[in-house]
Formats: sequence, C-alpha cells, structure tokens
Amino acid sequence: MIKPATITAVLVVVLSLAGMTLAQIARTASGNHHGGSGGQGPQAVDPGVQTSSRGTGGTIVNPNDDPTGYGTFFDDGLSRFKTVETVSNSANTGLGPRFNSNQCSSCHAFPAVGGSGAAANPQFQFVSDGVAPDSATPSFITANGPTREARFPFFFNSNGTVNTSAPNGGVEDLFTVTGRPDAGSCSLRQPPFAQALAANNVIFRIPTPVFGAGLIENLDDSTLLKNRLNNLQNQFGIAGSFNHNGNDGTISRFGWKAQNKSLQIFAGEAYNVEMGITNENFPTERPLPEEDQLGTGLPENCLNLGGEGYPEDEINPQASPNTKVLDDVSAFANFMRFLAPPDPGSVVANGQAVAASTISQGGALFSSIGCATCHNATLGKTQPSGFVSSLSNATVNAFSDIEIHHMGTGLADNVSQGTAGGDQFRTAPLWGLGQRIFLLHDGRTTNLVTAIEDHASTGSEATTVIQNFNSLSTAQQQAVLDFLRSL
Repeated sequence: MIKPATITAVLVVVLSLAGMTLAQIARTASGNHHGGSGGQGPQAVDPGVQTSSRGTGGTIVNPNDDPTGYGTFFDDGLSRFKTVETVSNSANTGLGPRFNSNQCSSCHAFPAVGGSGAAANPQFQFVSDGVAPDSATPSFITANGPTREARFPFFFNSNGTVNTSAPNGGVEDLFTVTGRPDAGSCSLRQPPFAQALAANNVIFRIPTPVFGAGLIENLDDSTLLKNRLNNLQNQFGIAGSFNHNGNDGTISRFGWKAQNKSLQIFAGEAYNVEMGITNENFPTERPLPEEDQLGTGLPENCLNLGGEGYPEDEINPQASPNTKVLDDVSAFANFMRFLAPPDPGSVVANGQAVAASTISQGGALFSSIGCATCHNATLGKTQPSGFVSSLSNATVNAFSDIEIHHMGTGLADNVSQGTAGGDQFRTAPLWGLGQRIFLLHDGRTTNLVTAIEDHASTGSEATTVIQNFNSLSTAQQQAVLDFLRSL
C-alpha cells in the first residue's frame, strides 16, 4: 500500500529565477495541456512545482551513529560538487578542452544540490560570462530552458547528409575552452549543432537527480531480480529487462539508460565527458566522436592544458585532513552515496492545500491503472552496508524498478548504451518529482500531463497504462497528478 502524504501547514515561497519564477512555471504547466474526459468540461491539470521546503539535500548519515566519520566525507564531497573548475593556473585544473559545464552543481542544482536543472540555465551565460568566450551558445540552450547535453544519433556523411548506417550516440560537448586566458593556444571548433538540428540528428539529455542514490547502489541483484519476476505478473503488456555491466555482468543502474554500474563510475564518466577532466577512472582526454571516427583525435596544443600530466584528478596522499586525500571523483561518489532520498510532502494547487484523502486516492489509482508496474513504490530493502548503518536494510521507496523498458517511437532517441537500445530507458525514479521542473529524459516539458501522455506511442510498453489513465474521470486524473506532485 502507498502511504498517503500527511498534510501540514505550508508557506508557499515564490523563488525568482532569471526572469521566470517557479510559480509562473507551475501556472504554465497547469495550463498548457488537457487530459481526460474526452476534452469535455473541467480538465485535470498539473499542480506544478511544489515550492515548500521538504528538507531535500541533506545527508542520510546519522551524526549520532557515525563512528567512522563519513559525515565529513559527505560535507567535503558537497563542497567539491560546488567547486568551479578552471583550465590551468588553479588548484582545480583540468576543465576542457570541451565541456558542458564547469561545476557539478550547476547542472544538479534544483531543488537542492544533487537535483536536476534549475529554472535559470547557467549554460546560457557561459559565452557572455567568459566561461566559453569564443564559443557560440547553441540555439537549444535558452535562459529558462533545461540544462542539457547533446548527442548525434548518427554520424554525418562527407556531403553533410546523415548516415543512418553509422550509429554515433556519443556526447557532443557544447562549449570549448578556446579564447580563455588560461587555455593557451588551444583552438577548437564546436560540433555542427545547426546542421544536426536541420537534419533532425540531435537528441538531448538533462541531468538525473541523485538524491537517494546510495540506497539504489546498495540494492543487491537478487532483490532486483525477484522484484522483476513480480512485475512480470501484469496484464498491461509490460516486460522490462536490466542493463548489465560489461565487465562482471551484474546489473547496472545509473543514468537514463542504467548504463553505469556504480556511483564511482557515474561520477568519473561525468567528470570526463561533461567537464573534460581526466581522472583515475577515465585517465585520457576525450575527443569528440567525430574526431575519434576520423582518426584525428585532439590537436596536440589542446592536450595537457593544465601542465601537470594525467590524470588531472588524482588522489592526494600527503594532504590533510583525511577527506583531502581523496580524488574528486571519490568525493563526488561519497556525496551522492550519502545524499538522503527526497521526502514526500503536501501539495498546494492554486494556493490551496490538496486534501490528504485526494492524494491517497491518487496513489491507489496510480497502482491500479498500471503505473506502479514499472514505478514500483518500493524496491525492497538494501543489503548490509560497509559504509554507514543508515544504508543498511533500508527500504528504497524510489518509485522505480531500475529496469529498462521499450518506450516506443515517441520517446526513442536512437542511442544505444550497454544493452539498452534506442527506445529503451531506465524507469526514472519518481521520488522528488513534486519539486522537479523539467520532465522526461530530454526535458521537453514542464507539464506532468504531457509527460504522462508521451509515454504512449508505437512500440511503448506503457501504452495500455496511458489508455487506462485517459479512461479515468477528470477528478481521478487530478488525484493521480496531485499524488505525483506529493512525491
């Protein structure tokens, strides 16, 4: 059974962010899509982003039960997560040659550090602020749009046409260090984003929230496998499978396609791909997919820009205190590992608190129409943890099965990662959804109704479930939406 959210007195705080407040976003989300009742009469609407404090962003480490001092490692990881990286001439060298951001927390920003993109996209200011002075801001990066990375599903032919026989799928970093005073003579072109947009050969990803990630990491494979067997007993046409680590064959679980096995790998890949910083997990500079395909790699004057050799992020054995010995990637992993899961909360719609009974009804409907077949309210309990007791035998109320599912032509991005194909995605954990702005893997909408409807398309395992949602009365649909914003 899904527990009803407890209604408490709520102080609605409107947060102004770069010309668009969360209240404005909520009104936009509530008014730009209709659902249910065949278009007749009142329509169910997304209550919008919830702005009341839910205590998000704290640590799962209990300070009264932390004999090994992991709370200090969480604090140190949080500090490094917020550090602005530079190319050279700094203690935080290594940025570039290409990058999507210069700070972990600029992407994982809302509603607290560790979340997803904020209403004000910091990438929009990188050119004017001198972070990427000789780059051009791609047209799909806007002031109040989602924080994004871009990928080209296919390589281009020499004549500029798309070669659908040559899968690409790698990240095409948005900016270069060219023109920065700390970048020397390194001169690089940006990927051909305008060409890719014109050819419909570009897809986007937004940052995944990492709240509660340590609990997901600490689920053993047997728990996930037993959970899948239970999920298969459904009447909705839902199957699902797992992505697997190519090295040891165990279930991988992080990223939009569950392509990363651990938080250490997840952090190391992001440091290298999103910021261009080499590390002990990924110790070499990363060319663009095209530079790799053409056999050119990066030009020599864009290598070792920090001047200290590789990897640029490494352990610091002579540092003090103990937390400073760790490399950045290990510190990032600890921050995410010890980041508490989001708490559910009350819901305010149009200035009025939604009744607890409505949220409870919405939770029951969410389950009965089939949503919970993939978005499992709980995944079971974690295995014993060698880190802290709060990660041991803990119930993981993530509203996910960590499986990858075929989501059909409407959501397909034609990018394969591990065993996940072009239309397969990990069931996104829904805990924290009440305070999430941009939705789906590419941030295409801020509206829960649109996000729900986009689950249905040719080849999607969710189509029957969405038909069930559309068959609900307007009041029932509204209860489901209210329940989702309580998470």
